[in-house]
Amino acid sequence: GCKDDINTTIINFNNEKMQITWATRKLFPKENVSFSYTFDEGKHKVWKPCTTYLLDQDYNSGCLFKTEGPTLAISIRNNNGSEELFCKKFKSDFYIKPNRPENVTFFWKEDTVTVSCNKPERAAWCLRLELQYKSKFDKEWQSRISKCCSVGEQGFDPRKCYSFRVRLRRLVPFCNVVNYSSDWEAETFWMNGTSLDSCDDDITSQSNTVIVLSSSLAILLMMLILLILLCKWQRVRMSVLPAIPDPKYLFADLFNDHNGNVQEWLEKNDHVLLQTKIEHEEPEHIIEAESQQEDGKNSDKQEPLEKIFTFSGAAENNDGNAAQNACLIPAPSTMNSFAGFHISMNDDIYVML
Repeated sequence: GCKDDINTTIINFNNEKMQITWATRKLFPKENVSFSYTFDEGKHKVWKPCTTYLLDQDYNSGCLFKTEGPTLAISIRNNNGSEELFCKKFKSDFYIKPNRPENVTFFWKEDTVTVSCNKPERAAWCLRLELQYKSKFDKEWQSRISKCCSVGEQGFDPRKCYSFRVRLRRLVPFCNVVNYSSDWEAETFWMNGTSLDSCDDDITSQSNTVIVLSSSLAILLMMLILLILLCKWQRVRMSVLPAIPDPKYLFADLFNDHNGNVQEWLEKNDHVLLQTKIEHEEPEHIIEAESQQEDGKNSDKQEPLEKIFTFSGAAENNDGNAAQNACLIPAPSTMNSFAGFHISMNDDIYVML
């Protein structure tokens, strides 16, 4: 009999191709063994030599060939084939590794997602569809397994981005003696039912939004602070350094029309200065003077002139402003005599003694 205690790895890829591998450097050091196989049953077996070897440092370490039936017998011999080193007979159907799921679709409804794929043509009842998912905040994958070929899960947060991947698994021990699963289908990314290229896009977009908002708020705050400081500085500057009028506007004609000749400018603008002075006098003094003038007109013409004289004298001896206000009362030019003195009043209301 042949030796069957050598450890080999047997994979039947979707019942299409067989791959048999062994640890050649450990089992057959420095010896290039040969491999043959057959799917025939009974006494009349036809052994086929391996045409596609798998190599490990130029030594045969495996064989790849087409799957042709449910029962397989293999044989490993020395280089010239004179001695059989290993042989084994087994059911190839018990070593099936399924292909990746095909045409995977995602159906979202609120917080629930249903993932489906095409149903394989053979032995679909032996397969399970496994769904794994995780959000960007999870470290480990969450798994959900269902019959081929649809699986659903609920409780997804619409504010999170999730990664999804699916694969097909072969049932053990009813269909396989080895727990083989397909390779993972390409990973996909979803957020609130919308497919994304990557969850990094979501993180980047959120980061960019936060940066833009933060920058905008910082700029607005700085502008507000600068505006407040500017207003306060203006108020402080006005209180500490009051505005000084520019003389070039008040005396523009002095320099433009008279070339800085003050005497000429004063002679020409004497009536303007007088008019400006009158306009700036306090209104109550003018009203008082007018009231006294009206009383003078309405009183008896023989009213003693002592009042007038006394008033004029008080104007000369007392406050200059009072005298000025009294003298600015408009009246026609008149001449009066009192105690030998002649009192003359001209149009400008100046009393001439």
